[in-house]
Amino acid sequence: MEASTVRTPRVGSSLAPPGPGARLAEGFLGPIRNALRTAGDIGVFVGRTLIELGGVWRYSAEILRQAGILIAGSAVIVCFMVFLMGVVCGTEANYVLRGYGATVYSGVFTSYCMVREMIPHMFGYILSAKVGCGLCAEIGAMRIQDELDAMESMGLNPLRYVVATRLVAGWLVLPFFFILATASGFAALYLIIVVQIGEVSQGGWEHVHWAFSTPADFFYSFLRVMLTGTVILLLGMYYGYRASGGPIGVGTATAKSMILNLVLLHFILAGMTMMIWGLNPNAPIGG
Repeated sequence: MEASTVRTPRVGSSLAPPGPGARLAEGFLGPIRNALRTAGDIGVFVGRTLIELGGVWRYSAEILRQAGILIAGSAVIVCFMVFLMGVVCGTEANYVLRGYGATVYSGVFTSYCMVREMIPHMFGYILSAKVGCGLCAEIGAMRIQDELDAMESMGLNPLRYVVATRLVAGWLVLPFFFILATASGFAALYLIIVVQIGEVSQGGWEHVHWAFSTPADFFYSFLRVMLTGTVILLLGMYYGYRASGGPIGVGTATAKSMILNLVLLHFILAGMTMMIWGLNPNAPIGG
């Protein structure tokens, strides 16, 4: 190469390296632009998925198959983890109120702890870690192995057959998960407070517990489970659908889906707690 062909870039030209100010601005604005771009892409993905729900019922066999996979793979772990949270809530209710000589009011603590908070939170944790990551890895593997492209070449819409069917399957099983998990959590409360510790009779605990558990509380708890579950399913499938870069890319997409799901889970649940109950928990105590 001749020496004349190698020239130093002129100041202000497109080849000149950016200055410190430009690099600093890019360091602040770059992540914001990427986040906004990703949010827009997620919005488009969710919108297209919801549009495809109109024709998803022709794949009812696939919906039932995915529902069976969710039940067989996640029902036991969800109920078991909610049972453990019932153990924690029951133990804390008894020993915290014992210091005030008010263990008879353990049902107040267990009602608020389980119905309003711990059941939706534990659902979100399990769905994020197991179901959301599982869907992301599964669909991501289909993407990098060109299975989704093969579906499109055969005239089969992967958004409808792969994504929408799994979303509907999740909607079908989440109500049953909620009922079973709530029952397992209440069973744990009974075993800890009435059977193991035994400072409160069964009738005394049940009277207070059900007095503080209103039908509205159960409805709002179920609504929070359905909303967070929908968000977790959609985000997991989005990152899997957009995965690229081979197995490493699938692993990266799975990690991103779990991180974002856990962050949004707490924002959604905390926001709904403030919107529904606010600073007035409707506790019929005192004057």
